[in-house]
Amino acid sequence: MGTIFTSFKGLFTEGNISQIEIPKIQRSYAQGRRDSRTTRTRNRFLKAIYDKISQDEIITLDFVYGEIDKDNKLFIPLDGQQRLTTLFLLYWYAAKKENIDISEYAFLHNFTYKTRYSARNFCEKLIESSLNIEDNISTQIEDQTWFPLDWKRDATIDSMLCMLDAIQEQFAELENLWERLDKVKFYFKSLEEMGLTDDIYIKMNSRGKPLTDFEHFKAEFEKNLKSLDESTAKRIARKIDGDWTNLLWQYRNEGEVVDDYFLRYFRFICDIICYKNNGSPRITDEFELLKIYFEGEQAKENVLLLESYFDCWLQESQNNGMRQSIDIDNFFDNFIAEDDEHEVGKIISEYAPNMFKDCTTDYADLRGNGNRKFNLNKIILLYTFITYRVYNNQNPTKPIAEDDFRRRLRIISNLVKNSSDEISDSEQRQGGNRLPAILKQVDSIVISGIVDENITINGESKINFNLFQIKEEVEKLEYTSKNPDKAEHLFELEDHYLLNGQISIVGLREDLFDKFHQLFNCDWDKVDCALLSIGDYSQRDNSWRIQLGSKASGQSCGRTAWKKLLHHSSAEGYENTQSILRTLLANYEIRDKVLDSICRNFIKECEQQGRYPWRYYYCKYEEFRVGRFGKYTQYKDEPYEMVSLYQASKESSNSKQLFLSVISDNLSKDDCGRAIWIDDNYLVCHNNRFALYNENDEEIGFRNINQDENGIDTQNRIKIGKKWYNKLVSE
Repeated sequence: MGTIFTSFKGLFTEGNISQIEIPKIQRSYAQGRRDSRTTRTRNRFLKAIYDKISQDEIITLDFVYGEIDKDNKLFIPLDGQQRLTTLFLLYWYAAKKENIDISEYAFLHNFTYKTRYSARNFCEKLIESSLNIEDNISTQIEDQTWFPLDWKRDATIDSMLCMLDAIQEQFAELENLWERLDKVKFYFKSLEEMGLTDDIYIKMNSRGKPLTDFEHFKAEFEKNLKSLDESTAKRIARKIDGDWTNLLWQYRNEGEVVDDYFLRYFRFICDIICYKNNGSPRITDEFELLKIYFEGEQAKENVLLLESYFDCWLQESQNNGMRQSIDIDNFFDNFIAEDDEHEVGKIISEYAPNMFKDCTTDYADLRGNGNRKFNLNKIILLYTFITYRVYNNQNPTKPIAEDDFRRRLRIISNLVKNSSDEISDSEQRQGGNRLPAILKQVDSIVISGIVDENITINGESKINFNLFQIKEEVEKLEYTSKNPDKAEHLFELEDHYLLNGQISIVGLREDLFDKFHQLFNCDWDKVDCALLSIGDYSQRDNSWRIQLGSKASGQSCGRTAWKKLLHHSSAEGYENTQSILRTLLANYEIRDKVLDSICRNFIKECEQQGRYPWRYYYCKYEEFRVGRFGKYTQYKDEPYEMVSLYQASKESSNSKQLFLSVISDNLSKDDCGRAIWIDDNYLVCHNNRFALYNENDEEIGFRNINQDENGIDTQNRIKIGKKWYNKLVSE
């Protein structure tokens, strides 16, 4: 018969085939599966057909081959089952949509499944059916009397129903579809003529899923490359099958091949190209990415970038000039510290050291909460390492010295850790997509060692990392340049687990560096009270809530509280916190006993003066210091109505009105800890008095608290409240 170039209908006319039979060895029809990846592939496939035939152009679907009996009548496909089934459904849809005479589509009866009786019978019933193509197809089919309920559990039938709905959505508005489908072509050849045997199918599917998607991707990629440059196409194809496969092979699980690993890193590279062109990546499949980035004017430039991003992980081998992977684990370990402890010349990272490996296994995947497994912070850090390696590969006579890169990597790490509100690639977020400007900043830092305070794109200034942190990094660069002998001391402070690279709370005062470490090796409750004794170091993050420290050392909630206080943010009062902390560090020996004495002296002074600010009560009474997240309600004009926030963001049954909590531990959970019930009445603490209410919320008694002209208590309200409470209880 030889190779023929034909359509699905042409197989029965030009190819002289009387029947196509999908054999038992074949897997179920998969192009209609409902998972997200298959959905993208299905939509891409149908759109590719639509785009071509709607313009009266031919689209070629590669080779279809299999066994043909001696009489050239029965064709059993071993490669092409998925495409043939989709074409069968397309011709059926077109025939019904355009009321084609039954004699013209009678050949559809010659397509059958031997895999399962249900699939074979479904195809027959489908051809004979009369449906309203303008309504939802799958719903109509499932309502037919000839459609048994158990067919819904047949994977092939379910996939066919899904595909029919997708076909309807894509082709409903296209006229003359029946005639246009003859422009969907493929090459048809027998296994015998190809010199193959029927065990090829088993080999192709030995890993449990088809190889064809990746093979088609490579073929499409190579076709694009050939249109640019024949030698480049051969070089890249050779590397995909050789050097780059060997590079990725080390990360595969047993029994897997490296297709998915390659495609994840390929997608990462495409996203980097997109960012570098001031774009925002969108979810699409790999074939669409080939069209977007490897066709047209920038294709050659993008190919060279892709090549450099793979090759940067390779080195020359002594084995006949072949290239092999560098020790990538060791490479990252050389720059990233272990166990979150400061190490000379290394950064501390919250991510697994080998970010290249993570990229090949996780890129573009989502967690259960919808967040990316390989997030934007990791994209920036991996890009940093790649930029360093690519630059040195391309500039072997003037490379970036390793020590210089270590310093520059630290700057980028600090910027990433302290730019949570700035790092976004979504046009929907305030500030839009900042990754293009961020990557441009990374280029400046890695290649030149300069933190650019005015990143511009197309002549327009762009926000990249956090502006406060950028300014700090510029100042620290100048400091370490002038004081290289003090640089490591500064880096050790940066690596403190409560600072994460931002040291402005301490400042560039080397005399305070060690004392900061000492301070948070002390009892955190004593640290909290000592600071508050010196001044009101709290920060206000809205009109009704303040942030204080937490005594919960070693707990994540306690760390969260102190990190919020020690990092510059939009909260009101950071400068005051900074001043009070520096006063403590500069003027006192840092030990638990000293911190205790600072607190005792403050309490004594308040009592001697007969002035009791809210800070006095907080430091004197342990009930005020609940730990947790250090969040409290406190309006500026009502400081004595403070309530602890157990959940950090709102009042709950675990909240406590602090003044009442000292008077009694019998706070009402139903009132979010704001009342003490005494029989049918309840006691409340207001800013200037205690009040007693009945169950109808009518005030039936009160005790005023004397205050000065600034609204500060001149009587100890705890003593007054306790005395009245005890009287009410005894009555």
